[in-house]
Amino acid sequence: MTAAVIERVGARVGRYRWTICALLFFATTINYIDRQVLGILAPTLQREIGWSEAQYGAIVSWFTLAYAIGFLGAGRIMDRFGTRAGYGVSIVVWSLAAMSHAFARTAGGFSVARAALGFGESGNFPGAIKTVAEWFPSRERAFATGIFNAGSNVGAIIAPALVPWITLNWGWRWAFIITGAFGFLWLAAWLSIYRRPDEHPRVGAEELAHIRSDAAEPVSAVSWSRLLRHRQTWAFAIGKFMTDPIWWFYLYWLPKFLDARYGIKLAQVAAPLIAIYLIADVGSVFGGWLSGALIKRGWSVNAARKVTLLIAALLIVPTMLAPKAGGLWVAVSIVGLAAAAHQWWSANLFTLSSDMFPRQALGSVVGIGGFAGAIGGFLFQRATGLVLEANGNNYTPIFLVCGLAYVSALLVIHLLAPRLARAELPAVAAR
Repeated sequence: MTAAVIERVGARVGRYRWTICALLFFATTINYIDRQVLGILAPTLQREIGWSEAQYGAIVSWFTLAYAIGFLGAGRIMDRFGTRAGYGVSIVVWSLAAMSHAFARTAGGFSVARAALGFGESGNFPGAIKTVAEWFPSRERAFATGIFNAGSNVGAIIAPALVPWITLNWGWRWAFIITGAFGFLWLAAWLSIYRRPDEHPRVGAEELAHIRSDAAEPVSAVSWSRLLRHRQTWAFAIGKFMTDPIWWFYLYWLPKFLDARYGIKLAQVAAPLIAIYLIADVGSVFGGWLSGALIKRGWSVNAARKVTLLIAALLIVPTMLAPKAGGLWVAVSIVGLAAAAHQWWSANLFTLSSDMFPRQALGSVVGIGGFAGAIGGFLFQRATGLVLEANGNNYTPIFLVCGLAYVSALLVIHLLAPRLARAELPAVAAR
């Protein structure tokens, strides 16, 4: 939907729902700022506190393990208590956890803070997706989701610009405190503004009718045990398990890699990281567009999705060369291309779930895949720390895995779902 179309629709039915979408965008931006602070400060903290590579790998792995566990239950919490309360509790937990890093003194202290942050942040995407479902008709949900999800890359761009500046002026503890406090500013706006559409004084009758314009759907559920019998579930989950860890690696280890390989210290880290995530933004948009464009040209869904995934996977292969790059900006270009291709890949991998499953099963399938991806991240971060400690900070084997993960994952996906056939689920009674 173009901006012009939104303008015309807004003129007829009101547009307060886009204010809610803006709140989700800012929450997601804060979410990514908070999770990235430690990665940016990792070289500085490692020199000051003296943790080993294996200890750092353990610290960041606790985030993803807690995130995985929290992700499984966050949706149920939002369903039971509502998004206003559920989302509010989530951001309080993660903001306090982000600020608590400032008081950590040991690797164990950082591990506890990191686990609390992961548990709290696990509520962001389930809360945002449920809010979009409450406030937007189905034909606007993809666009609204794209808007709030863009906050992830914006947060990844803001953090490397802001965190070094705070640290160099006031110290690393204030970097955690100030960025963590952003969540409470958002919470004040959320509690002041957010109500359900049918309870909100700023939503007129026409906009409410627009929000509720979809045909009523039965509320139903599909058990995980039933879903796990299908190869399509395993195709999606294994794809996430094999490739999500690479994105976690970029978030948490790139500053350390740039420091170890090119001597990039805190004052210089902003420019290369911002460049990488700006390139990733382009990949996210283009990759999401490409498979749809191929389908419009008459390609089958199976061919369009898999060719798009294949192109992304091949673009990532050169990341194996990053540790051997002759200069900083050559390495930044290689990693930036890989980050863009990951976003390209991720957008299409999520779409595979909706290609293969009906709507009543989609939330559970995505939850299973998100859990699998976070568990993969936990294991990969642990392994990365152990490998780097054993080989004297040689990143070559790590980037080798990064380069081959996507091609390997696509092969597994194709073997498990060669035609992206729709999973045949038994009829589920409404409840």
